[in-house]
Amino acid sequence: MATFLYKLGRLTFRRRRFVALIWVALLAVAGIGAATAPAATSSSFSIPGTEAQRAFDLLEQRNPGTSADGATARVVFKAPEGEKVTDPANKSEITGIVKELETGSKQIASVADPFATQAVSQNGSTAYISVSYQVSSMELTDATRESLEDAGKDAQKSGMKVEIGGDALQVMPHTGTAEIIGVVIAAIVLVITFGSLVAAGLPLVTALVGVGIGVSTITALANVLDLGSTTSILAMMIGLAVGIDYALFIVSRYRAELAEGREHEEAAGRAVGTAGSAVVFAGLTVVIALVGLAVVNIPMLTKMGFAAAGTVAIAVLIALTLVPAALGFAGKRVMGRKARKAAEAEKSPEAKPNMGTRWARFVLRKPVWVMLVGVLGLGVIAVPAASLEMGLPDDGAQPKSTTQRQAYDMLSDGFGPGFNGPLLVVVDTKNSSDGKAAADRVSEEIEAIGVGAVIPPAFNKAGDTATITVIPKDRPSSHATEEVVHSIRDAGADVKSDTGAEVLVTGATAMNIDFSQKMNDALLPYLALVVGLAFLLLMLVFRSILVPLKAALGFLLSVVAALGAVVAVFQWGWLGSLFGVEQTGPIMSMMPIFMVGVVFGLAMDYEVFLVTRMREAYVHGESPGQAIVTGFKHGARVVTAAAVIMMAVFSGFIGSSEQMIKMIGFSLAIAVFFDAFVVRMAIVPAVLALLGKKAWWLPRWLDRALPNVDVEGEKLQKQLTDEPGSEGGESGERELVRV
Repeated sequence: MATFLYKLGRLTFRRRRFVALIWVALLAVAGIGAATAPAATSSSFSIPGTEAQRAFDLLEQRNPGTSADGATARVVFKAPEGEKVTDPANKSEITGIVKELETGSKQIASVADPFATQAVSQNGSTAYISVSYQVSSMELTDATRESLEDAGKDAQKSGMKVEIGGDALQVMPHTGTAEIIGVVIAAIVLVITFGSLVAAGLPLVTALVGVGIGVSTITALANVLDLGSTTSILAMMIGLAVGIDYALFIVSRYRAELAEGREHEEAAGRAVGTAGSAVVFAGLTVVIALVGLAVVNIPMLTKMGFAAAGTVAIAVLIALTLVPAALGFAGKRVMGRKARKAAEAEKSPEAKPNMGTRWARFVLRKPVWVMLVGVLGLGVIAVPAASLEMGLPDDGAQPKSTTQRQAYDMLSDGFGPGFNGPLLVVVDTKNSSDGKAAADRVSEEIEAIGVGAVIPPAFNKAGDTATITVIPKDRPSSHATEEVVHSIRDAGADVKSDTGAEVLVTGATAMNIDFSQKMNDALLPYLALVVGLAFLLLMLVFRSILVPLKAALGFLLSVVAALGAVVAVFQWGWLGSLFGVEQTGPIMSMMPIFMVGVVFGLAMDYEVFLVTRMREAYVHGESPGQAIVTGFKHGARVVTAAAVIMMAVFSGFIGSSEQMIKMIGFSLAIAVFFDAFVVRMAIVPAVLALLGKKAWWLPRWLDRALPNVDVEGEKLQKQLTDEPGSEGGESGERELVRV
C-alpha cells in the first residue's frame, strides 16, 4: 500500500492543477445540486419492531389520515391573578383562538376546545388547547409554525399568560456559531503547531472543501433518501474534525521530509506513502464505527451513520490527493522561518529533546506508576456511569426562557406533571367477541395501576379499535412513568389471553421508552461488531495481538469514564451551571452508542498515528523502549494538536441551547480528552514499556496468514534505498519512516 500511495502522492503533486480543478469542480457540482434540489418533504422517524411503532401503524391502518404520530402542540393559558379562564372575557378570548387555529393551516388535523374536552384545571386558573397535525414536526411549514406562535399573542394583550408546548415548535438548532468557534480554535492550534500561516491554512481549507462536498451532497439527496437535518449536522461535525486531522498528519510528515533535505515532489510522495497509509487505516476504523450503527436497526441512525461515513471517506481521499496538490502550490512557504530554524536545531548533536521525547522517557522510568494513575483516575471518574439512566429529554429540559419550558411548567402546576406526557393505549378488538367489554376492562386495569387520569375508550368507525388516553402522575422522563408503561403492558397480556383483544401502549412518551430500550439492547452487539472488526484491522496494521487488544481495552476505559462525566454533569447536576444545564434528568438514550461509534473511530486515529511510528522504529532495529521514545518524538506534538482540534470542534456545540446538542458536544469533547491525553499519551506507552518485545509478538502461522499491507513503509523504504541514484543510498538505514 505504501508504494502505491507514494506514487499517488508524487503524481498528484506533479498534476496539482488538474487535481485541484477536479476537487473544485466536485465542490461546485455538489453545491449546485444542494441549491437546486427540492427541500426534504419528510424526515420520518420510526423504530421497527417496537410496540409503540406497531400501535402507530395499526392506528394509521384502522383510522387512515388520523396521523397518530403527527406533530402536536398545546397552547396553555393562565388567567391573571384573581381571575379564572372560565370568566366570560377570558373564555371568549380562548374560544376565538380555537377558531383561529382551525383555519390557520391546512396541516392541522384537529383542534380541541378546552371547555368541551374539560381541559381546565380544578381551580380554573389554567386551560390548554390541544392541536394535532397531519405531519411530523420536521415536516411542518414555517407558515404553520408562525400561525401557531401568533395564536396566543392577542390573548397576552388581555392579560392572560400564553405559552406553547409540544413538538410542533421543535426545529433542528442552528449550529453555525459552534462550527465557527471550532474552526477558529483549530486555526490557532495549527498556527502554534506549524509556525506558518500557509501550513496552518492548508488543513483548514482542504477540510472545509471535503465538508462542503459531503454536506452539499447530503442536502442534494435529502429529499430522495429521506435524510433529516441531524444527518448533515453529524456529517459536518465528524467531517470537519477528521478532515483537519488527516490533512494535519500529511502536512506534518511532508515538512519532516523537507527538513531531511528531500526535494518537494519526493517529500510529498513519501508523506503520502507513509502518513497516508495510516490515514487510510484510521479512516477505515471511523467508517466501520459509523456504518456499524446499522446494527441498531433504526433507519434514522443508519442513514446518519452512512452519510457521516461517506464524508469521512471524502476526507481520506482529499488527504491523499488534494493535500499533496496544495503542498505543490504552497512551495517553500509551507516551512516558516521558525520551522526551518527548528529543523536545523534538531539536526544538531546538541539538539534539545522536545516535549514528546521528555515525556516518553519519563514514562519509561515510571511505567507502573503512570499506568496505575491513568487507570485509577479514569476508573474513579467512571463510577457515576453505574447510575446511568437513559431516556429522551422532554420540554422540561429546555432552557427556562423558552415558551416550551414555560408551557411545560404551567401544565405541571395546573394539572400535574403527567399531563406533559400522556400515554395512548390502543386496544385492537378485532379478535374479541365483545370489544366494548374488553376496552372497558383495559380501562379498569389501568385505573387499578394508579395513574393521574384515564379518559374512557373511544372507538373508530369500524368499531374494531379503541384508544384510551392515560395521564401518568409523574413527568414523562421519570422512572415512575416508565414503570406505568410496563405495568399497562403486563396487564394487557392478561387481557389478551382472556378476551383476545390486543393492548398496545404508544404516544411520544412510550416511543421514547421503547427507543431507549432498543438502544440499550443494541449496545453490546454494536460494541462486539465495531471493536471486533477494528481489532482485526489493527492486527493487520501492527502485526501484533497485544497492541490491538490494549488499544480496544484503553478505548473502553476512556468511553466509560466519559459516560461517568456525562452522568455527573447532566444527570446528577455536578458543575451543571458551568455547562448551562438547567434541568437534570436521564441521559439521552442514543448517547452511549453514539459516543462509542464516533469516539472509537477517532481514538483509533491516535492509536494508528502514534503506535505505527513506534512499530516502524522497532521494525528498523530500535529497541522497544527506544521505539517508544522515537514514536513520541515525531508523533506526540501532532497527535496533541489533532486532539485539541477535535476537542475544539466538539466543545463548540456545548454552547447550544438544545440539551441534546449540548450533551453530544460535551460527551465527545471529554471522551477525546480522556482517550488522547490519558489513554494514548500515558497508559499506552506505559503498557508497551512493560510488555517490551512481547508487545510485537505474533504467532508465525498468523503472520504468514495475514497479508502484509506495509503500513510502516518498509517495502517502500527498501525500494527507495535500492534504486540507483536514490536519495536514500547508503543512508537508507537511518532514514526512518515517520508518521
